[in-house]
Amino acid sequence: MRLKFIKPMEPELVDTPPQSNDWLHEIKFDGYRTQVIKDEDGIRLITKNGYDWPGRYAQLAGEAAAIEAENFIIDGEAISSNEAGLSDFHRLQSAVTSRAVARPVPGGIRPPALNGHDLRNMPVEDRREILQDLIPTGGHIQFSEAMPGTGDAVYRLVDKAGLEGMVSNRKESAYRSGPTMNWRKIKCYAEKEMDIIGVQREAGKPAMVLMADKGHYTGGAIVTFKADKRQRLWDRVQGKVGGPAPVGLKSNKAANG
Repeated sequence: MRLKFIKPMEPELVDTPPQSNDWLHEIKFDGYRTQVIKDEDGIRLITKNGYDWPGRYAQLAGEAAAIEAENFIIDGEAISSNEAGLSDFHRLQSAVTSRAVARPVPGGIRPPALNGHDLRNMPVEDRREILQDLIPTGGHIQFSEAMPGTGDAVYRLVDKAGLEGMVSNRKESAYRSGPTMNWRKIKCYAEKEMDIIGVQREAGKPAMVLMADKGHYTGGAIVTFKADKRQRLWDRVQGKVGGPAPVGLKSNKAANG
């Protein structure tokens, strides 16, 4: 039986964690949403938009094939950890495939399908229990534990630890594709608008935008725009070549491409 890709469930971004006891709370990981499918054709690792990435995570594919189930769909997050043990999205983008770790998606999203059974109508607590029994310990495919305590307590903990944020899933909720308020994400850092003052491009590496705040260079971020937006950004930067470098930027060459 060949299993079809299931459009993922998506959390809604909110400002504060839910307060009642009807929720499960987990750490929010920063990575690539990945659906792992095992069926008669073997293992597929599919992006949230439905694109198959054969060979992208060879080690994860091998471990998924060894899971003792005839077939399944597991909705997860592929991450790469830095030296501090925190998920690092930039490292993941350039990581060797063997460094990637797959965790079930935070927020209690568990296998929508297992051994020919559709589990999407089961409460998230039951799906968590099934997945925990299914995933072997000690490998790269890991079960994401729920955090004890209230939403506020978990938020303070992840904020103090310098993590990106947390996610909360209503205990009795089913798996439903698309956005839902039964699954919420709360970020610990503040979002801020900054000026893009250049683009740094090196052979074999992803492009990086250079940013400034009130004339002071603040750092760079890897460009994840689609090709047309990347080209428009590059054209605008080319039109600014020769401008003065912001305070704190050592090399004007990097800012000017």
